[in-house]
Amino acid sequence: MLAKALKRMNKEEKGFTLIELLAVIVILGIIAVIAVPMILGIINNTEEDADVATGRQVYEAARLYNIAEGLGNVDVTLATLITQNYLEAGIMLPSTKVRILNGLVDYDANGVLIDVSFTSDDARTNVIGRVTRAQIDAGEAD
Repeated sequence: MLAKALKRMNKEEKGFTLIELLAVIVILGIIAVIAVPMILGIINNTEEDADVATGRQVYEAARLYNIAEGLGNVDVTLATLITQNYLEAGIMLPSTKVRILNGLVDYDANGVLIDVSFTSDDARTNVIGRVTRAQIDAGEAD
């Protein structure tokens, strides 16, 4: 008797009910509301970390240049680092994919790094990125 009832129920069920479909859609919507901002946050953090890594690379190249030339910690432009072969030409700022044409590694009067700035023009007027000493120091701790 139970076997007949089960067979009859299986034959009558041909798909999902509207309630079941709505429940699945609501669950997927909730997951999307939670997941999308998390994914976007991860992407933004990755872009910022890549910019800091580029700034650290430029800073290290400036340090090498200053040591090799016996200059102490003086301001250095990216154009100088590129022409002296301490950096390759054609580097881009990872977060914007804009080519870095020039910039400045800026030191204070005591020779302590202030920041590294990137520009998309030779005149250094269109600043497209800036990495501070704190960001570079924080990256070294990783």
